[in-house]
Amino acid sequence: MDVPTTTSSPLGSRAVVAVHPSGDAAPELLDPTLPALYIDDLAAVRGDGVFETLMVRDGAVRNLDRHTARFINSAAMLDLPAPDTGRWHAATDLALEHWVASGGGDGSLRWMYSRGRETTREPTGWVTVAPEPPAVARGREQGVRVMTAQRGYSLDITKDAAPWALVGAKTLSYAANMAALRYAKSHDLDDVIFIGDGERVLEGPTSTVIMARDRDGVREILTPLHEVGVLPGTTQAAMYRLAGEAGWTCSEAPLTVGDLRNADGVWLLSSVRRYARVTALDGTPLDRPVCADEIEDLATRAAEGR
Repeated sequence: MDVPTTTSSPLGSRAVVAVHPSGDAAPELLDPTLPALYIDDLAAVRGDGVFETLMVRDGAVRNLDRHTARFINSAAMLDLPAPDTGRWHAATDLALEHWVASGGGDGSLRWMYSRGRETTREPTGWVTVAPEPPAVARGREQGVRVMTAQRGYSLDITKDAAPWALVGAKTLSYAANMAALRYAKSHDLDDVIFIGDGERVLEGPTSTVIMARDRDGVREILTPLHEVGVLPGTTQAAMYRLAGEAGWTCSEAPLTVGDLRNADGVWLLSSVRRYARVTALDGTPLDRPVCADEIEDLATRAAEGR
């Protein structure tokens, strides 16, 4: 089929590929201006599926292996058929080929894997590529003002006590996360850091939290414990490897809001955004630390897979 490369619709600046997770059909390039989702698909009906968002840089995706591993883990937690990673990678290559050929630059590539239609029970999947939103670049360049907010469930819920809670899976059910972001923006703020009992720090709605201490001979980067319901971050994991090589001590810890306030710097990390420094936390300004340039260079290199 002929797929338009330009259109008056904002969807025309995207690439869309149907993956066909089961059966023998090869990945299929779709027209981004036409519907691709059936109304009875459980991704839309119940948010029953998983996703990954990967950075596109210079015509290639970054940290592919880390995203693939987390994608496989998320699918297993939802009892979805194990993804055929060769098929997903082929769909990624097809989407990128069209994206680059149509003049697309840096952006974000998303894998979406659904349990499928209620009528057929066959899994469905898509790969999409879209430009980096302007707000992402602003957050990286200017920093973000952040509020803390209760996530809304107890951290006493463990995988053993409630295996259905899907703690640690990157699912399509992001309505509560998006509601938190909308609330923050309605109060002239940029983002949110979720906290649990005792002001324990968890994560952002679409990001991983890190903090740095660089004083009195101590150079350490800390991130919240994953076992308390925090999704492992691919950018954070890659950054820890690079930072360790650069002489930083990197670890997970049971961080509190007080720890963030007393840190030398706090950042939100994600694959496409790379980093956004927290410039204010619950109304308290956080100064830019001396180590900021180094931390942000490490985050950039990590997100870009360097």
